[in-house]
Amino acid sequence: MMLLAIEQGNTNTLFAVHDGAEWIAQWRAATEASRTADEYAVWLNQLLAMKGLRFEQLTGCIISSVVPQSIFNLRNLARRYLNLEPLVIGENVDLGIDVRIAKPSEAGADRLVNAIGAKLVYPGDLIVIDSGTATTFDIVAEDGAFEGGLIAPGINLSLQALHEAAAKLPRIAIQRPDKVIGKGTVEAMQSGVFWGYVSLIEGLVGRIKTEWGGPMTVIGTGGVASLFEGATDSIDHFDSDLTIRGLLEIWRRNAHLTD
Repeated sequence: MMLLAIEQGNTNTLFAVHDGAEWIAQWRAATEASRTADEYAVWLNQLLAMKGLRFEQLTGCIISSVVPQSIFNLRNLARRYLNLEPLVIGENVDLGIDVRIAKPSEAGADRLVNAIGAKLVYPGDLIVIDSGTATTFDIVAEDGAFEGGLIAPGINLSLQALHEAAAKLPRIAIQRPDKVIGKGTVEAMQSGVFWGYVSLIEGLVGRIKTEWGGPMTVIGTGGVASLFEGATDSIDHFDSDLTIRGLLEIWRRNAHLTD
């Protein structure tokens, strides 16, 4: 087996290759809804070649996307260049997870994939924090069920909003300030956003645990999760492979659909 897993968020798209034993390659591209299958193919072909791989070696493809207008082009990438019919999360694919919310169809594909990836490794009741365009806090019960959660604006959205809404505030990069009290505008913005998000995480994790009424393990994942490593004790584990682990498990459950 040689699986191409594509996980597309609002900001970045991850392409990863699994050889049946381990992940042997991972690449990220900026998410652009208008990018065509041919454009993806040129980019991906060059990256595969750098790893000594070719399109013809890929025997499976699974796609998870929160950008509906991009799915058409990603599907065509698999059909035209890999000669494969991809599995697309949300299209008659058995996720093998009980979704215990009022309208199960509203649960985002990325959140469910994360829940599956988390339960493969971590026991007990879980909180999965995914820091991307949005910051999501998802609850996964001990039996693996998705119990709902919270959605907050992502840290990059906060920076963008500060810059666009306040004429005198510059566009800045995210980084961890040495001190909470900023001595200049840039330092004050960095501190407000960074430590504000640390406080958001700590506060919401505390409230979730109180409402849940029992011990929970907290896992951080997503594009900017590593920023918070060492800055808070509220996150027990940082796991960058959560999503692709979930995609691999879903592929194994549904590979027969592509035969």
